[in-house]
Amino acid sequence: MTASSKLTNLQVELLQTFAYSLPDEQIAEIRQLLAQYFLDKADAEMDRLWQENDWNEQTVDSWAKGHDRTPYNPQP
Repeated sequence: MTASSKLTNLQVELLQTFAYSLPDEQIAEIRQLLAQYFLDKADAEMDRLWQENDWNEQTVDSWAKGHDRTPYNPQP
């Protein structure tokens, strides 16, 4: 991180909350809790998108078989 970079509000909060040393086992547990938290958020957002867009297994199959990339047209 460069000297001009600023900490995010989450980084500041975590630094203030954990301004003391922890055993490695507790650090691993906290990492797992944070990972699970963000996994749950992503999962909830995907559930919302599936409901909102009426996606289903056929939608996923069409994505897997789709070729939606822009064709490559080299300049002569």
